[in-house]
Amino acid sequence: MSPLHVTRTLPEDATDAALRADVLAGLTVNPKTLPPKWFYDARGSELFEQITELPEYYPTRAEREILVARSGEIAAASHARTLVELGSGSSEKTRYLLDALTSLAAYVPVDVSESALTQAGQALIEERPGLDVHALIADFTAPLALPEKPGPRLVAFLGGTIGNLLPAERAKFLASVRALLAPGDALLLGTDLVKDEQVLVRAYDDAAGVTAAFNKNVLAVMNRELGADFDPDAFDHLALWDSEQEWIEMRLRSRTEQTVKVPALDLAVHFAAGEELRTEVSAKFRKDGVSTELDAVGLELTHWWTDTESRFALSLSVAR
Repeated sequence: MSPLHVTRTLPEDATDAALRADVLAGLTVNPKTLPPKWFYDARGSELFEQITELPEYYPTRAEREILVARSGEIAAASHARTLVELGSGSSEKTRYLLDALTSLAAYVPVDVSESALTQAGQALIEERPGLDVHALIADFTAPLALPEKPGPRLVAFLGGTIGNLLPAERAKFLASVRALLAPGDALLLGTDLVKDEQVLVRAYDDAAGVTAAFNKNVLAVMNRELGADFDPDAFDHLALWDSEQEWIEMRLRSRTEQTVKVPALDLAVHFAAGEELRTEVSAKFRKDGVSTELDAVGLELTHWWTDTESRFALSLSVAR
């Protein structure tokens, strides 16, 4: 059995420093905003797993349907010998690709969470003793240096996570992915598609209130890590569809006028009654738009697969 290789490119204190920088920047501007990555501590990750099983939340099921049906075609089109997965987490959905990629020599999961990487990587090695698993502790939104592994490479970015990036951030991210690829290497990209507004809003504002708890978890993270005194009950969860930008926004609306203290930053944050803090943007896509964004960075869209209800898409694009 091959050992699990782990490479860290993220400094030990990088997460704490990034949280401080994001909170300071986001809570001192108008309108206030925070990036969605701060939902995902242990509790937030647990809540998100619950969200993926809710009847209203279709993206996970839709993407899994495509992977089950199309992984063989993805393997045949990519000829990948190395699979790189950005934001790999538990690597659960990846198993469909690993089963289909019969010539695969190496799997490189990339995530900021060392515990998630080592747990998932060790499990994969036990399941697939011949597979070279080289985990990379890194922030995939920053430029990456991948370990030397045989080509062709297939970089997978699943789950529709690219929708959490604003257009300028997406362009920068896709350019950084293209920089990792040699001609003939490929990107497998998951994108949630534009659809009926009610379907979209329900997916982010479920009847059981799980998404509301997930949204408010960012307040618990700031309380624990920065000594803040946010009262989650003093905020309401909102999910709104912006038809012009074609994205969902998750927000927290202050129920009253209040001042929140963040001692670690020596910061007092004033909220007016009804003032909103944006915690997530989740863009939805159309095929033409995805193709245009990929083409702009030197990636040619060659395959486009959707679930049976055309709610979600996986696209394969090849580096020119």
